[in-house]
Amino acid sequence: MPTSALDFLPIPAGSLELRDARRQTTRLVELAEYSIAATPVTWAQYTAVTGAPLPPGVSPSSPAHSISWFDAAHWCNAASAQRGLPPAYEFDGDSVGWRVESAGYRLPTEAEWEWACRATTTGPTYGDLQDIAWAAADEVDGPQPVGTKKPNPFGLYDMLGNIWEWCWDYADTARYADYRVLRGGGWADKPWSIRASVRRASTPGTRLDDVGFRPARGVVGEPGSQSAQGWSARADRERADRPGPRPAGWTPLE
Repeated sequence: MPTSALDFLPIPAGSLELRDARRQTTRLVELAEYSIAATPVTWAQYTAVTGAPLPPGVSPSSPAHSISWFDAAHWCNAASAQRGLPPAYEFDGDSVGWRVESAGYRLPTEAEWEWACRATTTGPTYGDLQDIAWAAADEVDGPQPVGTKKPNPFGLYDMLGNIWEWCWDYADTARYADYRVLRGGGWADKPWSIRASVRRASTPGTRLDDVGFRPARGVVGEPGSQSAQGWSARADRERADRPGPRPAGWTPLE
């Protein structure tokens, strides 16, 4: 697989159900066409945009990791600028807004990520984990070069295993404040946690050695719109505004 140029693949329009495990609910999401990178962003691709040297001891073709959500969002804007594309994100300190009418690089929504991962399949994975995902059974000590396991039916590599990937969405604005969603599973994870539906989350400033990202592209809304591809700013606000006593440990998004 190439390590210096991002290869975006078209993802067809479709629909899928997303499950909310805490509230024991599901919702149907309709998705417009978009595109997504064939692999997670590699170190070669990451540093080609940032201008930083490669970290010591890493392979240029392994996925960039220990990347925060903020790092990934800033990288997307910088990559857009390099290619003459309008930025997808507007930054105001730690507040980030998504311009859904932008064709620039961005993080996929959680629904976009899962639809791309499943690639029309309906099982927990799109193939045998040994064939498609770097995981604990491989007994590796870190992320592996991208594209060395089998792709899914859309031609996307490493959607499962190798590294977790940041998504645009908040995880749960009622319970986890500004935590953002992670999907996909990592190189040290057991099989039960490497499934198309499994999610994890972390604060947007956190850097973890099994977390990276895979950018998407595509105009998916009108200027000024606050919803697209399964995400809604209004739903985020409504969920954070949970009536009644706050359970211990819950930190609603302010």
